[in-house]
Amino acid sequence: MKDNQDYALATQAIRTGHHRSHEGEHSIPIFTTSSYVFKSAEDAALRFTGKSPGNIYSRFTNPTVSAFQERLAAMEQGDRCLAFASGMAAIMAVGMGLLKAGDHVVCSRGVFGNTVLMFQNYFGKFGVSCDFVDLSDLAAWEAAINSNTRFLFLETPSNPLTEIADIRALADLAHAHGCLLVVDNCFCTPALQKPLALGADIVVHSATKYIDGQGRCVGGAVVASEEIIEKHIYPYLRTGGATMSPFNAWVFLSGLETLNLRMQAHCSNALALAEWLQQQAAVTKVHYPGLASHAQHELAKSQQSGFGGIISFELRGGKDAAWRLIDATQMLSITANLGDVKTTITHPATTTHGRLSPEARAAAGISDGLIRISVGLEAIEDIIGDLARGL
Repeated sequence: MKDNQDYALATQAIRTGHHRSHEGEHSIPIFTTSSYVFKSAEDAALRFTGKSPGNIYSRFTNPTVSAFQERLAAMEQGDRCLAFASGMAAIMAVGMGLLKAGDHVVCSRGVFGNTVLMFQNYFGKFGVSCDFVDLSDLAAWEAAINSNTRFLFLETPSNPLTEIADIRALADLAHAHGCLLVVDNCFCTPALQKPLALGADIVVHSATKYIDGQGRCVGGAVVASEEIIEKHIYPYLRTGGATMSPFNAWVFLSGLETLNLRMQAHCSNALALAEWLQQQAAVTKVHYPGLASHAQHELAKSQQSGFGGIISFELRGGKDAAWRLIDATQMLSITANLGDVKTTITHPATTTHGRLSPEARAAAGISDGLIRISVGLEAIEDIIGDLARGL
């Protein structure tokens, strides 16, 4: 079999990671076992000390989970991947593996609300400080870096305003100051964007979103160099136990097989919807990188192969108007999850970012009239028709 890196992404997504057992199965099996039997006491000792490869305990080694890790690492063009119980667990692993008391993080404002709370409320309790900056303001990033800054953290496109960061420029900036660049690639997935190829050091994922694609399971992942994973992230997983279940890994493996096709369809529907929303009188602004009116449209074209499936837009009338529109829909799912084949709609100011202070929401550009849509794979005329009821 050819080296996985020689295959196109669509092939990697289907073929990578499956090492057939003696049964000769065509589909990857689920290894539902907590532990493994060793050939001898010596074999057990060698496994536990890392001198002999093989499975030890499913908290940190499981064949189904390993298959998912190998496949996602290949698709992200990374050395190694570790899977976790959720996307937030993956971010926690990066922080726990890399940070210590007295360290500093610079994070973009346009990240998931719980990511903000993690850096502020939890890492902050243990002496880690964090400054938040505008995603696209390179000068602000540089001004915020201190001598104790360990890494820069961002989502691009951002949640929910779909702002775009210049990954290569931020990677160069981080490395010039002896920092790492951590990119949450949840919105694009490796089907549309490869941050490691643009200079990032670590990629994190919420596999719950597009990687699954059908809203079935919760999971996360970290992809990085062998050195970063082995020295910093793997020891935390082995000890901390934020483990992905074999069943969830099996579901995500199936999700990866269709990821490339689904992301193309999400992008097509989202662009059509964004163009329609721009023409509606009640809509004051549409945030979507595929629109020429988007501030970072050209940057998105240069580092992404597609513009993604997330749209947000502003309505006149604030929260009341936003809630009326959401409640008027009959087909769209009112849920804060995203990346599903089903179109979902939510009001960020009172859901995903509702736990932030009003000042923090305002700084992140989360207005009361903002609505976020994760555009699914239904017929675009039906998605538009459902939104039209509220407009």
